[in-house]
Amino acid sequence: MGTASKYRWLVFTIFFLFMLIHQADKLLIGPLTMPIMEDFKINELQMGAVSSFAIIVAAIFFPIWGYLYDRYARAKLIALASFLWGSTTWLNAIAPNYATFLITRGSTGIDDSSYPGIHSLLSDYFEPAMRSRVWGLLSASGPLGYVLGMTLAVALSGSIGWRGVFFITGAMGILIAALIFLGVREMPRGKAEPEFAKLEVIPVYRFNPKAAKGLFYNPSMRFLFIQGFFGVFPWNALTYWAFRYLETERGYTAAEAALVMVAAIATLTVGSIIWGFLGDVLFRRTPRGRALLCTVVVFSGAISLFAALSVPLENRDLFLALIALTALIIPVGGANVTPIIQDIVEPEIRSTAQALQGFIENIGSGLAPFMVGLIAVQSSLRDAILIIGVSTWILCSLFFGLLTLRVPKDMERLRALMRERARIG
Repeated sequence: MGTASKYRWLVFTIFFLFMLIHQADKLLIGPLTMPIMEDFKINELQMGAVSSFAIIVAAIFFPIWGYLYDRYARAKLIALASFLWGSTTWLNAIAPNYATFLITRGSTGIDDSSYPGIHSLLSDYFEPAMRSRVWGLLSASGPLGYVLGMTLAVALSGSIGWRGVFFITGAMGILIAALIFLGVREMPRGKAEPEFAKLEVIPVYRFNPKAAKGLFYNPSMRFLFIQGFFGVFPWNALTYWAFRYLETERGYTAAEAALVMVAAIATLTVGSIIWGFLGDVLFRRTPRGRALLCTVVVFSGAISLFAALSVPLENRDLFLALIALTALIIPVGGANVTPIIQDIVEPEIRSTAQALQGFIENIGSGLAPFMVGLIAVQSSLRDAILIIGVSTWILCSLFFGLLTLRVPKDMERLRALMRERARIG
């Protein structure tokens, strides 16, 4: 393995570490829901508003981050995002009341929308045929981060409180900011495109507002935008409310609920890796491969979630098996949607494209915890998760299916453009 190849995997490892601990910090709100609600004496609707507010703030900042990443050095901006993560988490830890907690939790959403720069920069380190497996491995940081956050919550919240846990993850954010600032080099945009493989000098193309606006007229991007809005509903419903559902409606103790979540997270991690590798295999066979994979697997997710939540309370073994199966299915989009975007969008606006995708997804994410809380107050958490999860996954499968029909044409448009740029030099 050459020096350049080794270095790109070092960069990947640094970003994996960033996303792992950042996700742990972001998702701590789930396992710490009970002590936070008890501390501030709030109900499910108020707690859902906390999570939704942070997600909406992140959505607002997605276009800002996307624009900055496509104009300036991405590595330094990612380091800034990591510093903001640590700082805002500390502010959240010292909130004296619910109103302040709501506001400071919202501020943590600023850095939650910083991932498009990571996606864009890594696309210039790894060629198209490898991107699903790279993103599958990177997506594994999400479930592993959840396990890390849950472990910190269970192990430390009793002794140092939920505030102390936030202080620890905030400090990690600042340390990782220094690591990124010192250890990650910028890469020319489009460096890993196959058409540029034999070029000594990569042609430089700057952010183009007209091209960025054209993302909304790209048929494949429109299908991705629509499915992205709905696709995050089940993930957020389960992330923010799974612990409370297990404890209050299925009769699990906190320790038993933690074991169920560990099993689910383990299969979620495996799923990220499997779907990433399988996405690359299918992509090499047909340009429709990644979209087709998402179509089939996402529809299966609706079936498995319905089956899991329909299991009688006393049949815990079957419930665990079906929840694990559902978790295995969830990360198929995380491993394949970003590579699809990079296969249809010019390198100089990929951060913007990813940011717009993230903006739309976060609008959906912002609604999901609140909607679950709203339905739960009127009915139950089981009904809320079931209604939201199954209906949105069916819709996503439909739009992935439409994407499967269209995406080859939009991929060929990009490849033709890259060939023309390589010819001009």
